[in-house]
Amino acid sequence: MNHHVPLPISAVTSPDREGDLCVARVPLFQGLDRQAQLEVARVARPTPITKGQLLYAAGSDASQMMVVHTGQLKLSRINEEGHEQIVRVLGPGDFVGESAFLLGGQPDHFATAIAAGSLCLFRHADLGRLVEQHPSIGLRMLQEVSRRLGQTEKRLAAAISSDVSSRLAGYLLSLPGARREGRLHVELPLAKKDIASLLDTTPESLSRQLRRLHDSGVIDQDGSGAIALIDADGLMRLAGRD
Repeated sequence: MNHHVPLPISAVTSPDREGDLCVARVPLFQGLDRQAQLEVARVARPTPITKGQLLYAAGSDASQMMVVHTGQLKLSRINEEGHEQIVRVLGPGDFVGESAFLLGGQPDHFATAIAAGSLCLFRHADLGRLVEQHPSIGLRMLQEVSRRLGQTEKRLAAAISSDVSSRLAGYLLSLPGARREGRLHVELPLAKKDIASLLDTTPESLSRQLRRLHDSGVIDQDGSGAIALIDADGLMRLAGRD
């Protein structure tokens, strides 16, 4: 784990580019008109991040909400054995820090950049004023929190009631794909060790399950992270979705 490097708070109060507002990409703010988005952008603090940078640690004072503009973050906890358990992966448009804003308290997890990019930061005081002025922001925030809760409950149920192969099948089916030559192709967005952590298994077990799916003709993988879902129906049965 890298040492905690505090995020710089930029003095920039204007959007990255007039045609590419950071906040315009975020579902949280997409219900606002252009003028309101410009108001939000004026209190956002654009901040670059580098791969491997620890943005905050468990128990730290994180009195700001982070919105991913570009790049990726992972949220993780350290278990009693000292192993990392990835809780969630954030991509463009996702945000974190709303729990501290709504409930107070300190984070119980670590936030680390796994791909270089940029964030839009909102101090909680600024965010509170925005919610008062634009109630739709608060509503969308609650909708997103409810959606995440549903996903967490599904993951917990899967971890308790299903095996690694079922969890892997469900994960592959959840990835965005593109159809080429009659097949649906997906790209693994994370390193296999991170996917293993997300699925609550080991990298060795994940590799074995991928090999089994490949050998049984359900998927085709070329070793580069690209996977063709040859038998999507078979994956759905394995994931318990038939």
